[in-house]
Amino acid sequence: MRSPFIGLEVPCPVACRAIPRKLGESTQPTGLLLSVIFILLCGLPAAAQSPLSLREAVKTALEKNSSLEAFTAAQQAAERKIQEARSGFLPKVNYSESWTRSDNPVFVFSSLLTQHQFGEDNFLLGPLNRPDFLNNFQSLVTADQTLFDAGQTKHAVREASLGKDIAGEDHRLTSMEMIASVVHAYYDAALSADEVQAADQALRSAEADLQHAENVRSAGLSTDVDVLSIRVHVAGVREQQIRRAADLDVARAALDDALGEPLDTAYRLTTPLAPATSPSGVVADFEKTAVAERPEARQAKLSTSLAESQAADARSKLLPDVALHGAFEADRQNFYDRGGANWTVSLGLRWNLFNGFSDKAQIEETKSQLRRSQALQTSAESAIRLQVRRAYADLHAAEQRINVAKASVAEAEESLRITQNRYQAGMNNVTDLLRTETAVLDARTRYLAAIHDQRIAAMLLELAAGTLSPDSEVLN
Repeated sequence: MRSPFIGLEVPCPVACRAIPRKLGESTQPTGLLLSVIFILLCGLPAAAQSPLSLREAVKTALEKNSSLEAFTAAQQAAERKIQEARSGFLPKVNYSESWTRSDNPVFVFSSLLTQHQFGEDNFLLGPLNRPDFLNNFQSLVTADQTLFDAGQTKHAVREASLGKDIAGEDHRLTSMEMIASVVHAYYDAALSADEVQAADQALRSAEADLQHAENVRSAGLSTDVDVLSIRVHVAGVREQQIRRAADLDVARAALDDALGEPLDTAYRLTTPLAPATSPSGVVADFEKTAVAERPEARQAKLSTSLAESQAADARSKLLPDVALHGAFEADRQNFYDRGGANWTVSLGLRWNLFNGFSDKAQIEETKSQLRRSQALQTSAESAIRLQVRRAYADLHAAEQRINVAKASVAEAEESLRITQNRYQAGMNNVTDLLRTETAVLDARTRYLAAIHDQRIAAMLLELAAGTLSPDSEVLN
């Protein structure tokens, strides 16, 4: 039965075996207390626990993490930046409405002309020099279209697109790091649970030895020395059991934190701590994939492309701009009548011939930024290759440790079986027995740690190669 507090299977026979047949026979009150605690844990319902596989854990973390929402918003903002830059290809149309009232001779004369209201009486010297107040309601629609800007708009669109791609790589990098943290926390919890079970198994074996030693002593065939030695060993195993149960509690809380859940959320982990399938390919293949797929490598390349675009944009400012301007104007004495209209079309060229060497300085600045980006790209690719080699070496070292530790467990268990038989036959002393018991627990712990390290190393290799995703095989 599983405990709803720590989410692992608690073997009730361990607790039940720890209870003495008569309370008066117990010489270790702490053993009785632990037994009562284990009985209570065995009796609690496990309905509150939800099954959770590693892939489901990753999905939950990706759905609930707020930082990913921030990167999504950044990508959307970058998309709007592209639309803003593309507007440079389209005309700019504006509408304005104004009202002016004045007796300024020049204003009155020109306004009457644009209103198509100029008459012969307006040529008289009196009205020309001292005209009456005149209203002018002006409606103006203008349109401006850039015909040539030496590629400045094109560069702006490209730079905005590169900014969006860089934001996308930030999002992907954060997702990969989150997956890695969840995998690490999940297998840490799984390792702690298996270590608790290994301690439970060691405790059952030690208590069986203690029971045998007490029976032999009761028969008068041994002294208290063997019984006391085994009791000390049992106490040591119980201490390990307590410590590993505490480690499990912390590991489960760390997993809840990685998932974005309350720290007391109970899960039943369904993905076992078993060796991962070794990935195919040599280290050179993973390095090649990493340089092409790692978010950091892509960002370095995009930054170099961005610097190249900025350098081209700086050079384009030495060339002229050509623009087309059009306007339609309506002027009226009243808002709705007594008016006229006119239109204007013009073609203009603007060429910056000298602005205090600012353009030259900007061109040199962008060249320096381009060299910097190229150097950072080279450095990033070298660092990525080194990370791949380290992850690849760690994975193969962990696989070799699994093979060694697995054989060690089998040998330790066989040695324990022989030693127990010889001890029961009086051919081995208690020191040999306890040493073998300890060796079995150590071998099982090393085997579990090797599997844990191999699963983590397999994940880190995919992370280093830039291929870690919610669909990765390492999550199976």
